[in-house]
Amino acid sequence: MASLKAGAVVLGLCSLLSGCASSPEQTLSCGTVSGYLKPDASTHWYRVVVTHLNGKAVVSKPNYQLAPGDYEFTVAELIDDPSLGVSLSARTPKILKLTVDGHQRYHIGALFHTDKRYMGKDSSYWEPGVWQQEAHECQFDLSPETK
Repeated sequence: MASLKAGAVVLGLCSLLSGCASSPEQTLSCGTVSGYLKPDASTHWYRVVVTHLNGKAVVSKPNYQLAPGDYEFTVAELIDDPSLGVSLSARTPKILKLTVDGHQRYHIGALFHTDKRYMGKDSSYWEPGVWQQEAHECQFDLSPETK
């Protein structure tokens, strides 16, 4: 009977320890949102600059390491296509909603719609999005944006 109780205690401790061992891994899991790569212009994707993350102003940087979850990026397009004829006042930032998963890298950009000619104050010439997603080992960096 004593060996049965000891076995149950050992089993309980093992499951408790394994639960503790997996918790730090889950809290350290992160995904990376990147805006530094220049997409191939023939795909009609262009770079963006991040101005806000979840409504808070940020200094734009190449990578944002984030805990898994839902985020809102305010981005400004950097489309340099000569066929774009909209006025500067139409070139306003837009919101990109993104669900970030752990160990994934999301390359964000601006998709330039080339299906018609855009002139004046028509801001529908582009939309923010993810132009490439890939598996990526992420080491969580506890920066102010990730807390």
